[in-house]
Amino acid sequence: MSTTSSSLTHGGPTAAPDGRRALVCAGGGAAGNAWELGLIAGLGDAGVDLTEADLIIGTSAGSTVAAQITSGTRAADLYAAILAETPPPPAGGGVPGRGLAPRSSGPNYMEWSDGIIASAADAADMRRRMGAAALDMAAADDSRQTRWRDIVASRLPSPHWPEQPVLISAVDARTGEPVVFDRHSGIDLVDAVAASTSAMTPYPIGENRYINGGYRRSENADLAAGYGRVVVLSPFGGRTRMPLEWGMDLATQVEELRAGGSRVETVFPDAGAGEVFDANALDPATRLPAARGGYAQGQALAERFAEFWRRG
Repeated sequence: MSTTSSSLTHGGPTAAPDGRRALVCAGGGAAGNAWELGLIAGLGDAGVDLTEADLIIGTSAGSTVAAQITSGTRAADLYAAILAETPPPPAGGGVPGRGLAPRSSGPNYMEWSDGIIASAADAADMRRRMGAAALDMAAADDSRQTRWRDIVASRLPSPHWPEQPVLISAVDARTGEPVVFDRHSGIDLVDAVAASTSAMTPYPIGENRYINGGYRRSENADLAAGYGRVVVLSPFGGRTRMPLEWGMDLATQVEELRAGGSRVETVFPDAGAGEVFDANALDPATRLPAARGGYAQGQALAERFAEFWRRG
């Protein structure tokens, strides 16, 4: 596992913008979804409830997490559901409902997207190129997108936006412009999550088409600007495939938040989650070890986390 060592990092000014708390759930495929739910459940069972955040930000597979933990279903029950899942057949492409469109097998998706990233001049150019390439690959009809919506809906305990503030990121495939959805956006929660988790196939909402929210920025932690305490769950350990000068990486986002007065904690998977956070993260078979590793990590971090997360 490259750079996915356990991380609970402190830093930034002690004077925070305000007393509000934000939770950032980044993308990470099947493994990332399961690790984040396991971690949140482990912390919760040890007395640290991240679901009480004043704002929850979800990106790609993390958008599924954001919708799940704000649905009224306890994190412990979401974790138990992963433990009860039937082991999947060998991976043959796609992670339904976990962060990538069904046609996006790991190596093919990585090769496809790496080529686009390498050809781009900057982040804005990359988003435009990524959207254009996805539109070129889109099927003539929306049957694939309809199936994708059904798959995403089956993963969410509730199809309704919560009253609790939730932000879900995506990118407009036609313009390359970043988009952030919330309950005031006039679209269904299921559509917002389906858009954020889409990759090679753009997801339609009305006349618009959207691709994965991770192309806005890797974790989208910058959306928590103004919140006094920010917790970032990053399944890929803050790594980025984008050139560092583009400022898409987590370290740059954390620096920005701390410069604005936020206290920031970042959490990365430790070795207990197994070797699941590279191309294997798209394989549903990674979910069980990732969830168990996340739960154990949450239990281990709870004492150190308690003071930081406590209200007031």
